[in-house]
Amino acid sequence: MDVLDRDVARLWRVNRTIHELVRDRGYKVSDDEINVGLDDFRSQVASGGAIDRRALHFPAEHASDPSQRIFVFFAEEKSVGVKTMGVFLQQLEAQNIGRGIIIYQEKMTSSAHKVIDAMRSQFELEDFYEGALLVNITHHHLVPKHEVLSDEDKKALLLRYRLKENQLPRIQISDPVARYYGMKRGQVCKITRPSETSGRYCSYRICLG
Repeated sequence: MDVLDRDVARLWRVNRTIHELVRDRGYKVSDDEINVGLDDFRSQVASGGAIDRRALHFPAEHASDPSQRIFVFFAEEKSVGVKTMGVFLQQLEAQNIGRGIIIYQEKMTSSAHKVIDAMRSQFELEDFYEGALLVNITHHHLVPKHEVLSDEDKKALLLRYRLKENQLPRIQISDPVARYYGMKRGQVCKITRPSETSGRYCSYRICLG
């Protein structure tokens, strides 16, 4: 396998995971987008003998609210700086999309992270390292099922058990599973684990920084 074939196979896996991530957050993603074959993927992104990461960009709208849209952007440069962030933001502005994910090859510079912080009032921006998306962590047998509760379900949970938010166990916003689901501070996730006595056991964690 030459370098190009290896890089295409790597990106193929990353592309599958990011589509699964977006769908698991409630956005419309088809099975065909997730299950694209390696040969078809190669023809889409490397037909000219080199990888064109621009062919991997994609938007998606939320299944329950089409006004909520997300845009996934694959950075071409190995080290993402202010220039790449500018291109990313231009894409979001042009399509009137308020939430975006940038996927980087090697690193995000401190200047790029400052752009993310500076634009928080206008955009919800996230960054993921390609290598972290080679495998979908939620498919690992040691990771139990996580579900992010709606605001209404969170209120019902606290009322049912007569709890205050600070009485719930915590999940850090930097936790890999919390990042996968795009959890925000104050959101609660339901975690379902198998149980030998009751069949399954449910617990809840609140997302905090």
